Amino acid sequence: MDSITQAALGGAIGEAMLGKKVGNKGAVIGAIAATIPDLDVVLYLFIDPLNMLSIHRGFSHSIVFSVLAAVLTFLILRKMKWFHGVSSPLLFLFSFLCLFTHILLDTFTAYGTQLLLPFSNIRLGLDSINVVDPVYTVPLIIGLLLSLWIFRHKPNRSQFNKWGMIISTTYLMFTLVNKERVTTYFTDAFSNEEIEYSSLLTMPVGIANLNWYGVAKTEDSLYMKQYHTLGDGDFSTVSFPIHDEYLETIDNSLAEQMRWFAKGFYTVEKIDNGVRVYNLQVDMRGIVDLGGKKAPTVGYFEITEVDGVARFSSGSLE
Repeated sequence: MDSITQAALGGAIGEAMLGKKVGNKGAVIGAIAATIPDLDVVLYLFIDPLNMLSIHRGFSHSIVFSVLAAVLTFLILRKMKWFHGVSSPLLFLFSFLCLFTHILLDTFTAYGTQLLLPFSNIRLGLDSINVVDPVYTVPLIIGLLLSLWIFRHKPNRSQFNKWGMIISTTYLMFTLVNKERVTTYFTDAFSNEEIEYSSLLTMPVGIANLNWYGVAKTEDSLYMKQYHTLGDGDFSTVSFPIHDEYLETIDNSLAEQMRWFAKGFYTVEKIDNGVRVYNLQVDMRGIVDLGGKKAPTVGYFEITEVDGVARFSSGSLE
């Protein structure tokens, strides 16, 4: 999820585990430690965008990295006088949880994480919550503010942080239950339309887990349907040809990387000197009406060839 959310979660963990021993410093260090996995974005300065597709949320979002980074974080904190009164087992557990909950939370989003690197590069994602969702984030922030600022001198100040974590975690679990219900709806809807699909993708669009899209994949098409959990509207199904054969016109390694990145949920169209790929697995913002022509989502990737050199770029229809 976004860095603000990750920092809020890390801060909440710091307050819960170390607040009584080191005061507000636990939340501050927790917030910093929890954002470490997202420092992989710095590599955008040195690595081309195409290769960054597999690097972002790659090793820095793996279990192995969480353990190694936790050891390093622990060794650094152990030398700081603030934490001399904290036992080593508790300090290491704090370091690990700040890092591991980051990648665990990201696993709930559609982008997913390569949790099992270096043993497997499969991207794991539960697709149950949007990358940015204030319904999850705000309770964490409010709980922290009440504990660290407004009631900081109260002996029971941590209860506000605790309730913020309980509310956020309850909502996160709700997204899984809601996804199961929504998936059942899409399964029945596509079945009633006699669409025989090989795989089904369901994910929320926007905040609060209200607006969802279902994508049914057949051999040559993607069928998309919208659903609102409050039951507003009867949305029709829209189909988009996949045109996987267009990927055969570009370098094979690039084509395979795009297929891997999208987990099969993509469409391709021809453009001048190359192809445009709509990746619904990582950019699901809903069907776009371009005035007589529809696109499956707003964002896209383009692979073009100029003077025999392949170039990769991304863009938006907005």
